[in-house]
Amino acid sequence: MDKIRFATVWLAGCSGCHMSFLDLDEFLIDLADQVEVVYSPVGCDLKHYPEAVDVCLVEGAVANEDNLELIYQVRRNTKLLISFGDCAVTANVPAMRNMLRNSAEGVLKRGYLELADANAQLPHAPGIVPELIDRVTPVHEVVPVDIFMPGCPPSADRIRATIEPLLHGQQPEMAGREMIKFG
Repeated sequence: MDKIRFATVWLAGCSGCHMSFLDLDEFLIDLADQVEVVYSPVGCDLKHYPEAVDVCLVEGAVANEDNLELIYQVRRNTKLLISFGDCAVTANVPAMRNMLRNSAEGVLKRGYLELADANAQLPHAPGIVPELIDRVTPVHEVVPVDIFMPGCPPSADRIRATIEPLLHGQQPEMAGREMIKFG
């Protein structure tokens, strides 16, 4: 049996979902026998998202040009895309900047010029600091999502209950408080 080509992606979020993924403890050993991790910020140093990915967990909201480019590439190259955590599902904390009802430029001016104590300057390093997009959005507002796994972060039990059925060619049951509670 071929191993499932498995990936995780980290967009605009705190990495708490990935930390919760690592809380799978011994199940990670079982998972390693059944998947080939082809891309992840955890334990991989790959620079380009590969083709023919079977399952990808996407953590974080879409907040900048790099996030936007990556999520389009992820969707093109992935069979089953899972919004992984509240930031991916709703945009959550990263979207707090949307409340300023400003463009990305307005947010940057407020944060780096108006509120600066010293050395007020806008960050500008093309190719190093990605340009913000005007509005932070959840993943499903940019590309189609196949499974929503809320939680801030989702517990290791929820992550396992979502992934394990996929290993056996089944869909996870995303119902009930233990699987769909936010926060």
